[in-house]
This record gives sequence, structure tokens and C-alpha cells, in this order.
Amino acid sequence: MAARILHRLRHALAGEGGREEPAGGGGGEAEDCPESSELEDDTEGLSTRLSGTLSFTSHEDEEDEEEGDGASEELEEPPQAPGAAAGTEDGEWVSAAERPGGSLLTRQLQELWRRSRGSLAPQRLLFEVTSASVVSERSSKYVLYTIYLIRSGQFDKAPATIARRYSDFEQLNRRLRCRFSCDMASVAFPRKRLRRNFTAETIAKRSRAFEQFLSHLHSIDEIRRSPEFLEFFFLPDLQAAQRLTCTGMYREALATWANAYRLQDRLGVCSSGRFLLTLAGLAVCHQELDQLSEAHGCCEQALQLLEAQGSHPLLGPFLQAHVHLAWKVGKDKRRSEARLQDLREAGLPLQQQPSLKECLIKEPLE
Repeated sequence: MAARILHRLRHALAGEGGREEPAGGGGGEAEDCPESSELEDDTEGLSTRLSGTLSFTSHEDEEDEEEGDGASEELEEPPQAPGAAAGTEDGEWVSAAERPGGSLLTRQLQELWRRSRGSLAPQRLLFEVTSASVVSERSSKYVLYTIYLIRSGQFDKAPATIARRYSDFEQLNRRLRCRFSCDMASVAFPRKRLRRNFTAETIAKRSRAFEQFLSHLHSIDEIRRSPEFLEFFFLPDLQAAQRLTCTGMYREALATWANAYRLQDRLGVCSSGRFLLTLAGLAVCHQELDQLSEAHGCCEQALQLLEAQGSHPLLGPFLQAHVHLAWKVGKDKRRSEARLQDLREAGLPLQQQPSLKECLIKEPLE
């Protein structure tokens, strides 16, 4: 269909050019210009990326269209194929594939564009200081910075947040410089000031500096995976959630466990022992709040992570909790029962094992 439309358009334009040639001799001008110069003019035009293809339009082509005799207004121009560059020769439309070297030029530019896109390393995690508040206590006064961890190119319904003061950042900086002195040589950190620490200007500058500091640390592979860097984000939440669970404040503990879960998810550490402890805290709080389906889901996720591990301190407690919750919500529990039987045959005293809640309370978090 497109070929027939293009064929008709060429004949129409050729007819118009043939009628005008005796009067104005416009066809001779097109013949005087070599095709190589047309290609050079196209490359000096503008190149834009539209719908996944490169479109080239030079200023001379635009002027030629405006100076036309109206044939282009009567006949609608057919859409070009991806990567095609349009031009005129003897009053006839010629595609880039028909020009000598035209399609080659387009393919080279498209390949250059793909390479340039592939060379860009998108930042997977962004750190944004969303607020800063001055906190006054009996013996001290400090600024508390609230930071969001945002995955680039994605929308997070529930944000992962931390609240840290200058001394927390300073301690992280000191610990990392002791362990990664070479990698930290190029990392900038805002200096401590003796005066004007609570002015809006200082707080704004430090907010931007902390964003750049965390982004720079996250871009270094060894630092990004180090316990010092990771625990800076989620260890305080784990400690607070554990204290709240021990005191029976399950609703407040649940919110803190959930934020610790999101932080570890953003940081990509969803297979560590801390993450299993987080799932245990979520399961316990959901169960205490009679949210049995959610507690069952947390146990299932933990058992999937423990699938390849023959022995783990939390394996038995998670299996027992999963069997109990599956019976409560009417889910299949045969696989967990079979795994428990395997543990009994291996000589593991399941009756003496602590419950999931007891493991959670006794776990040292330092």
C-alpha cells in the first residue's frame, strides 16, 4: 500500500516538474548539485530521535518545501521508512536507500546513537534530602536530615526513608576512610563548622553535599557492598523495630520493620541474614495484629530464600510458623511439613527450638 502511494506521488511530482521545466528551467538546478553535496547538507541539518528512529531534515529541504508550487499541499506526503532521509532530484522524491551512500550514512548515525546510549550508565539508586529540621534537646541542638532512597526510572508507592544527623554522616565517613582509604580519596565530605550551623544557607548546602556524598559512595562497588555502608541505612531501623517488638508495640514495630524491608530492597541485599530477620519481624507483628495472610506471605518469602540452605538457625522456626499459619488461612502446608520431617530425621531437636518471636527477641543487633 505504501509503495503504491509513493509511486503515485512520484508521478504527480514528476508531472508538475515537467510542466514547469519549459518555463522556469527549475530541473536544471537540481542536476547541477551533486548528490554528495546533498548528503553533506543533510548531516549539517538537525537530527532528532523520534519513535525510536533517527529523522534528518536540513534547512534547505524545509525552504524547498515552502517554495514549492502547491503540489505538496494537495497531495499528502507518505510517511518515510525508519531511518530514511528525503530529498529531491529532478523534481522527484528519492529515499535515502536509493541515494548512493544515503542508507549507509543513516545506518552509521543510528549505530553511533545506539553506542552512545549504551555507554551511558544509568544511576540505579538516587538519594534525595526531602526535609531538614532543627532538633533541640536538653543538652544538644542538631539538624535532622530526612533522605529518600529512590530507584531511578521507577515509582515507589511507599518510600524508603532514613533520618540522620551530621554526626551520623561523619561517623560513616570516618569508618569508610579507615577501611577504604584509596577509594575514599576522591570522595568529598562537608566540613564541620563552628558557627552558623543552623542557617538556611548552611542546611541547604549540606543537604546537597550529603546527596552527592551518598551517591558517590554508592557508585563504588566495594563500598556499596560493605557492611559499614549498608548498615548505615537499615541497622538503626532494625534496632528500633526490635525494641518495639519486645515491648509489645506491634503496630509501631510493623511500620519500622516495613521501612527496613524497603531499605534493604532498594540497596539490593534481600538475601542476607538481616533481611531474614526483617521477614521474621514482619511475620511476628502481622500475626500479633491478626493479619494472618500477610504473616503467611512473609514466611513463604523467607522459606524461598532458605530453599537452598540445608541448615539455618531460622529455618526450623520459619517452617513451624508457616505450618501453623497455613492451617489458619487454609493454605497448603504439606511441603513445609515434609521439610520439617527431613529435619527431624537429620537429628534436629525441633521441640527444643525457639519460636520465631523468641529468635527475633534474642538476636543481637549491634
